[in-house]
Amino acid sequence: MSSEVGFLEERIDRASLPLAAGDLLVIAVVLSLGASFHDATIFSRPGELAMVLAPFLVGWVIAAPLIGAYSIGAQESRSSVALVIRSWIPADIIGLAIRATPFVDGGIEPIFVLITLVTVGTGLVVFRLVAARLY
Repeated sequence: MSSEVGFLEERIDRASLPLAAGDLLVIAVVLSLGASFHDATIFSRPGELAMVLAPFLVGWVIAAPLIGAYSIGAQESRSSVALVIRSWIPADIIGLAIRATPFVDGGIEPIFVLITLVTVGTGLVVFRLVAARLY
């Protein structure tokens, strides 16, 4: 019997999993609000909205566990905010890289890069601060 713990098992504390749901929801809501300014909503153009959300959700699912966004102590306010910022930057880069492929419509205009980095990042920080108060 081996007592080795896998890399991801060390990076994910089950007590932090509610943060994962909240983080994914924040990313989806902020990006959906932005897409609504371009007439892409779940009701009007659901396919286009999915193409906006999917790359960044994939980026988050890849980056956040690797960075430790859900590691032990992640729900503490100081750790939580630092972890979410450190996780969002590579997640955003991954999302933008996916959007730059020919498989996803939309591309990556420089202003879009800045907008996703700042608006979603701000949403995640606010959520983490509120979540830390509730824990």
